[in-house]
Amino acid sequence: MYGRPNTKKQQARSKPHVRKGDMVKVLSGKDRGKQGKVLRVSAAKGTAVVERVNFLKKHTRPNPQKNVAGGILEREAPIKLSNLQLICPSCNVPARTGYHRTEAGASRYCKKCNTEIGT
Repeated sequence: MYGRPNTKKQQARSKPHVRKGDMVKVLSGKDRGKQGKVLRVSAAKGTAVVERVNFLKKHTRPNPQKNVAGGILEREAPIKLSNLQLICPSCNVPARTGYHRTEAGASRYCKKCNTEIGT
C-alpha cells in the first residue's frame, strides 16, 4: 500500500548446468580463468559458490558468548551460473553440456567428446 510497488518480475529459471562437486572454469569477472570445485548451487537465484573463487572480506565483531574472535574473514561469495563453464572430467577441457533422455531419466553429456558426465 505504502512505498514503491515491487516491479521485479520473477522469471522461470531453467535447470542449472552445473551441480555440486563439478569442476568449473570462470568465464568473466575479476576471477576470469580460475578453476574450482562447486560447493553449493542455488537454482532459484541462478548462482553457485565455487571453491577459492570470488572472495569477499567480512568484518566481524568479537562475541565472547559465542566464542567468536573479531577480525576480517575471507569467504567465497556466490557467482552467476552464466559466468561458469563445466570442465569435462574425461577430456579435461571446458565444454558445453547437453542432456540425453534415457529410460533411467535425463543424463548430462559433454558436447566436445560426447561422453556422459556422472556425479
